[in-house]
Amino acid sequence: MLHKQLRVGVLFGGRSSEHEVSLASARNVIDALHKAGHTVVPIGITPQGRWLTMGDPLARLTGEAATPVTVNGENDRLEAWALLPQASQDAPLPIIDVIFPVLHGPHGEDGTVQGLLELANLPYVGSGVLGSAVSMDKAIAKQLFAQANIRQTPFTVVMRKNWQRDPDSAISALEQQFVYPIFVKPANLGSSVGVSKAHQRDELVTALHLACRYDRKLLVEASVPNAREIEVSVLGNDDILVSVPGEIVPGHEFYDYEAKYLDNSSQLLIPAPLAPDLVAQVQQMARQAYQVADCSGLARIDFLLDDGDKTLYLNEINTMPGFTRISMYPKLWEASGLSYPDLVNRLLELALERHEDRLQNCTTREA
Repeated sequence: MLHKQLRVGVLFGGRSSEHEVSLASARNVIDALHKAGHTVVPIGITPQGRWLTMGDPLARLTGEAATPVTVNGENDRLEAWALLPQASQDAPLPIIDVIFPVLHGPHGEDGTVQGLLELANLPYVGSGVLGSAVSMDKAIAKQLFAQANIRQTPFTVVMRKNWQRDPDSAISALEQQFVYPIFVKPANLGSSVGVSKAHQRDELVTALHLACRYDRKLLVEASVPNAREIEVSVLGNDDILVSVPGEIVPGHEFYDYEAKYLDNSSQLLIPAPLAPDLVAQVQQMARQAYQVADCSGLARIDFLLDDGDKTLYLNEINTMPGFTRISMYPKLWEASGLSYPDLVNRLLELALERHEDRLQNCTTREA
């Protein structure tokens, strides 16, 4: 495990409908980094894309600070590209040793911030540009998993423009392909934002309208009978560790945003009550999916289990899972013997390890 003290830049907030979830995650990550002995450099990103470093950015974004977020204060913000000069500084120590991007959803978990950090030559926690982008776009990820013969539920993609141009044809095509109930979700989002379960045509129309608010690409999936929601936490770059599985028993019909963050009706069963052969199957499928999507650092991988015939289906990968007090990712590692402070230390170590590996790449043509 990591034994040296680091200056860790923690990115949080962001231009995403998961902004509030990011703030809750960041609070826990910052606390764990302090407990692990690191110096935290908080960097908040407003919903409009302004980067804040002055004062206490987390308190300001959550409305807990006396000084509100200002819009025009030139000395009160950091533009994204201000990180770039760090790559060429001659100072013996960098301003920031490693970045922990606690950002969920678009403009944070989708490869955009990862690309900026690559340009800045900064180590950072989590998957790289490709792994982040692929995993964020559920439609692309499902196509890759299909090529790798990883079992999934039947799915199709509806483009927002096609739905808006001819909704009757879109509905007709979906009803020919699927049997109700079916799920509709934005292809590029998380935290169950914009996700609906449609039991009939009217609900399907409403679900497609809702998903269109968040993305140009909509994912429509068949539901799993008698579904149980199983999750595992994954840790590693080339050497991959998988936690014990956990199970979510949602307080609502499915694990939607309200059930995740706004009420206490859902139950987390850790470890999940699964037979040993199913535990092994979940862990094996998680390793395979993690490698297929070119993930690194960490991910939470979600599955659906048909409790009737015990068939397991891969649902999705989250490359920057929640780190809130109720989040499964750290809870599963605690159940697997890795404490929260040790977990964040390991994530920093993996970030530095991958950065050192990347530095071995030749960037000039050799004669």
